[in-house]
Amino acid sequence: MATLIHTLADHSDDVNYCAFSSSCLATCSLDKTIRVYSLSDFSELPYSPLEGHAYAVHCCCFSPSGRLLASCSTDGTTALWDSRDGRRLAVLQQPGASPVRVCRFSPEPTCLLAGAADGSLVLWNVQSLKLYRSGKVKGGSLMACAFSPNGNFFVTGSSSGDLTIWDDKMRCLYNEKAHDLGVTCCDISSHPVSDSENGFKYFQMASCGQDNQIKLWLILFADFLGVQLKYKCTLNGHSAPVLACAFSCDGQMIVSGSVDKCVIIYETSTGNTLHTLSQHKRYVTTCAFAPHSPLLATGSMDKTVHIWQLDLKQPCAGDVRNESKVAVEDWSEDDVSAWLCAQDLSDFVGLFKMNNIDGKELLNLTKESLANELKIESLGLRSKVLQKIEELRMTTLSVSVPDEFLCPITRELMNDPVIATDGYSYEREAMENWISNRRSSPMTNLPLHSLMLTPNRTLKMAISRWLETQQK
Repeated sequence: MATLIHTLADHSDDVNYCAFSSSCLATCSLDKTIRVYSLSDFSELPYSPLEGHAYAVHCCCFSPSGRLLASCSTDGTTALWDSRDGRRLAVLQQPGASPVRVCRFSPEPTCLLAGAADGSLVLWNVQSLKLYRSGKVKGGSLMACAFSPNGNFFVTGSSSGDLTIWDDKMRCLYNEKAHDLGVTCCDISSHPVSDSENGFKYFQMASCGQDNQIKLWLILFADFLGVQLKYKCTLNGHSAPVLACAFSCDGQMIVSGSVDKCVIIYETSTGNTLHTLSQHKRYVTTCAFAPHSPLLATGSMDKTVHIWQLDLKQPCAGDVRNESKVAVEDWSEDDVSAWLCAQDLSDFVGLFKMNNIDGKELLNLTKESLANELKIESLGLRSKVLQKIEELRMTTLSVSVPDEFLCPITRELMNDPVIATDGYSYEREAMENWISNRRSSPMTNLPLHSLMLTPNRTLKMAISRWLETQQK
């Protein structure tokens, strides 16, 4: 069982990454800050937030001892901070000043890896603050990296879909095309697995990508055999690109976060789904297990970080949070009352009971019936109730919503689709909010040549026809 025990809502923009040490949790955001919290009570440390980056902070990580905190940014730098008092110790400039997408400490605490949008990767010596080694991936941005537990090698993932294995001298040992549409994240378990047939020990690796998949791999690293990367299996469950994946400290679980706004926890040995968590309202961009406690952190474009307590003793296969076991159309009036309370609409319980609103009646409510029959006078309240009902309708559809009908930003069914100059269609309100803060495409991250939005009437008609067929 996974229980939501705390929500951190201090960032003013998308949360990009979260990382644990033995005593702290660090989060970073598009708002250019890094925030650090105590694990004892999730209070923000006195020196937090850490400020100094000129643009969005994409990634943060702790050193093995937890004394150093690294952060990297679109400003082309990786910063080193003292996690005890928040002092900035160094600013490391990426060669070429390309936006730095990912950073990771080696198990050998003197090395820090930083990877950038131009494909460059750098190993820094954090004691001398000098560049130790550098390299470059071919044909894409560097999006992910992970060290082996012994520090002898590391793996990078790129936007071109490649996984590349490097040794600690930055020599390329192996390359594999893993995800057709690009790798978004990868992680290596700290617990190797044994091959009883040959007596070898393999490192387990997980990777995820824009193809909606999580793939599990086995890496064999031996002097006499070189490097072998063996595909193990694919974990399906997400309906949209998977942006984050991570192993638990003991290697027995894998967690993933996706554009579909869900977090899924899998059992590593079987690939079975243990939990599906659906509390985030926007893309889930990051997830991390705590190293020495049964805690999980998940961060999202909804600007929040959720902290989950995992009860590892209770059976949890198939546990799905926020989903009713009874079909909505079969709800009783009491079920509707419980739903109203859960949606912070408890003021309407009496009104709905008086009008005998059960599940079937609930799904048939319109803005006209809310105003004329239920006499809800406030336009704002009617809109709020109708929005919640519309969300509920989407969960009752007998088939999944076609992906082309979903807004790429919100992953919700579009009501007023518009075409942007990048050629993609978005929900008008979501895209207007997006371009009010940035001038890049949500899909390609490339600059938008114009902020003009054109109504997509053809798509709107197609969505209307599809909804009519579902209602029949």
